[in-house]
Amino acid sequence: MAGRFFEQFQVGDRFVHDIRRTVTETDNLLFSTLTHNPQPLHLDAEYARQSEFGRIVVNSTFSFSLMIGLSVGDTTLRTMLANLGYDRVKTPQPVFIGDTLHAETEVIDVRESRSRPQAGIVVFLHRLINQRDELVCECQRTALMHRSPA
Repeated sequence: MAGRFFEQFQVGDRFVHDIRRTVTETDNLLFSTLTHNPQPLHLDAEYARQSEFGRIVVNSTFSFSLMIGLSVGDTTLRTMLANLGYDRVKTPQPVFIGDTLHAETEVIDVRESRSRPQAGIVVFLHRLINQRDELVCECQRTALMHRSPA
């Protein structure tokens, strides 16, 4: 796996990332406690059982982070200078323990950097999809990318 350089991206490029991940109870527990998120919907089975979901809901920031991580190998691995921002983060469906998730990415903008001639800006639309083909997370990520070495 290796990311792509700025010149290798075009608007409309699409990636279906090969790596899939089944979310475990440990993933959710560790992520929630490491980030000091005590939301009982993520940690308390009895509380969650009485919610509209009837079970523990996976921390949505874990889902977001997993989505980005699944995309890195095909997009920005070793070719990115910096993430410039994450925009329009949406979580239209919950993720549950035992869900198997995969990510897809579309390039929605490619432009020159005004401040760094050795780099360019690529905007990705990332999507996280569960085993029922439901969209569970989506965001736009703006990345400052290295140009291809001469």
